[in-house]
Amino acid sequence: MVNPSQRPIRVLVAKVGLDGHDRGAKVIAAALRDAGMEVIYTGLRQTPEMVVSAALQEDVDAIGVSILSGAHMTVFPRIMALMKDKGMDDVLLTGGGIIPETDMHTLNDIGVGKLFPPGTRTEDIATYINDWVATHRNF
Repeated sequence: MVNPSQRPIRVLVAKVGLDGHDRGAKVIAAALRDAGMEVIYTGLRQTPEMVVSAALQEDVDAIGVSILSGAHMTVFPRIMALMKDKGMDDVLLTGGGIIPETDMHTLNDIGVGKLFPPGTRTEDIATYINDWVATHRNF
């Protein structure tokens, strides 16, 4: 999936808040690596501030947040606000987990990218990130 004349897509995968279940995040991280992307996994119990700081330091193209705790309506808007404050308008914020469809639409309306429910094929996630970066980022 990676154009050899370009650097690989860089994705930060994060678990925000007190949710201690990271199996899904690790599966996604491995799948994105297998798709040719560079993946930075921040580990458990990150704050939105820690996620955005790491994304800036690592010069990522996308941030993927895995959330199962029900705090998605707090976490995603906070990360979006921090990204806007830092001028990260060309970085994708995406993610997945247990997020009701109506909340997904609300989050999309504030600028969050596509959100993926449990059971989504990892290939579909990799393709989405690849296509978004190809359209929105200049290398």
